[in-house]
Amino acid sequence: MDSLYKVDIDVSTEFIEEESNYDNDRYFFAYTIKITNSGKVNVQLISRHWIVLDANNKQQEIKGLGVVGEQPVIAPDSNFQYSSGTIIETPVGTMHGTYQMVADNGYKFDATIPMFSLSVPKVIN
Repeated sequence: MDSLYKVDIDVSTEFIEEESNYDNDRYFFAYTIKITNSGKVNVQLISRHWIVLDANNKQQEIKGLGVVGEQPVIAPDSNFQYSSGTIIETPVGTMHGTYQMVADNGYKFDATIPMFSLSVPKVIN
């Protein structure tokens, strides 16, 4: 990707026990995403595409406009951070995906969200 259009994505996750129900195979995870514009032009996050996979290989595909009701414009050397959550049926899973971005000059590109794990504490050493 051209250095004009460079987006870095950092993710942190947290298992939310009080929103989970082990007996009903409901494991709730919160995640916080920090999107940094490391490029040279303003970029806007238009939409998202997530793949959520649990340990039983059950896949959820999530697509939609923006994130948390916003389509943020991110200036060079700035970032946008938000938190959201997902529910899976096993204590371990993964998420990854893309954000569809558009630069001020109309150039469209995908920013890759690297795969990250969802794991109940002490399930994986």
